[in-house]
Amino acid sequence: MFCSISGTTPEDPVISSKTGHLYERSLITKALQETGECPVTKTPMTLEDLLPVKSGTTVKPRTTAAASIPGLLSIFHNEWDALMLETHELRVDLHGTRQELSHALYQHDAACRVISRLMKERDEAREALANARAAGPSAAPGKRAASDGDEAVGDGKKQRSGVPPEAIDAMTAKSKELSKARKKREISPTLASGEDIGKMEIGTTAPCHATKAKGIRAIRVNPANADEVATGGADGSLALFDAAKGKRGALMTGHKKAVTDVAYAGDAILTSSADKTVKIWRGGAEAAAVAGVHEGEVVAVSAHPTNAYAVSIGGDGAWAFMDVGAAECLSVQRDGADGGTEYTCGGFHPDGLILGTGAADSSVKIWDVKTSKVAAKVEGHVGAVTSMSFSENGYYLATCAQDGVKLWDLRKLKNFKSVEAAGVRCVGFDRSGHYLAVGGADACVLNVKAEWEVVKRWEASKAPVNALEFAPDAKALYAGCSDHNLRVIA
Repeated sequence: MFCSISGTTPEDPVISSKTGHLYERSLITKALQETGECPVTKTPMTLEDLLPVKSGTTVKPRTTAAASIPGLLSIFHNEWDALMLETHELRVDLHGTRQELSHALYQHDAACRVISRLMKERDEAREALANARAAGPSAAPGKRAASDGDEAVGDGKKQRSGVPPEAIDAMTAKSKELSKARKKREISPTLASGEDIGKMEIGTTAPCHATKAKGIRAIRVNPANADEVATGGADGSLALFDAAKGKRGALMTGHKKAVTDVAYAGDAILTSSADKTVKIWRGGAEAAAVAGVHEGEVVAVSAHPTNAYAVSIGGDGAWAFMDVGAAECLSVQRDGADGGTEYTCGGFHPDGLILGTGAADSSVKIWDVKTSKVAAKVEGHVGAVTSMSFSENGYYLATCAQDGVKLWDLRKLKNFKSVEAAGVRCVGFDRSGHYLAVGGADACVLNVKAEWEVVKRWEASKAPVNALEFAPDAKALYAGCSDHNLRVIA
């Protein structure tokens, strides 16, 4: 006799008093607990309807099929068929899952494209709003109107020339204050010696920008917090490096093209970019933007010592004087003698009353900011001037181009020292004026007080060196090369 459910000889047989079928006790018990009816006839049943059947227990029953080799082969064949069927079903399920995944990935890609387009439209709207805000005050009643001497640029719009009198007064007062303090200033007892710099090696290499960034273009140390170092990347982002922790802190994005320069103005950070704008950042976020002033790449930005004003220098041959707090351009000045000059770098003198600009025609001009006129012009480089730096003592100016570094005495407007080096990209004095950093195919430091001799030279693994900046007291040197890493030489 065989179980009506499993078709095998039961080990513990029972028979139903209602249906007369024979079952394995465990199988029918489970079926009645789940459904309350016979799984064969669908007749309602209970456990009380089951009657035990006595059977021998000496030898356990064995199915006829498993008692012979042909029976075993038949069982194996059935198992193989079942396995192949299950494999087929799994393959079908896998194919369906792959199709669903492909569809989901397509939807994700489409969503990313929509988000990218919306973000681009948002940025364009923000830029348009910033332009409107920047243009609003100049057109509003009661505001300072354009003078008869204003010049038309681009599509015919007027640009104001001449620095406002209130700004001149503030800058003059600050210049007197700085000149008086400079005479009394003493050399810091913690200033690194030439031997200390000679022992410095490249230590921390911290990723500050996206790996796709093809270089760090500018570096500035926060004058109010020596542990905060701002870097401008070729990917258009601004990063804040925490020197105490040895890693990047905040990362801010907003520019559409490479950041060309960075400057601190009190609690604000200024960035210039190849996207023709200057952005003002506060508290780790973009606070304002000054756009529509330059017709080409903004190659440099420099904060005035008052921290209330700044200048932006453009590749279009113009420099703009702006109010940092109001994020407003107050004056735009072009060289009338040769308006086609393409500026490549520039910045304020430490006293803040003169401005230096370097140009693609290898010339260097010194501007009187109060009159917005060229006070002096020096020449001697071969190729575009790529960088310039004023010494803190106010007497020296360092410039560089493809022929190397030139040092100028501003009192005599004379080139008194030249350092031949190919492919120099950047120069920068430390705050004491005792050392000059030079970057290009490698990085090196010159000792101003030791006849400008080279103190130490470091090989750059990702040359060229695009930017260099000293830490306070020349305790460290920050270098930005052609990758996304900031290198700390200490």
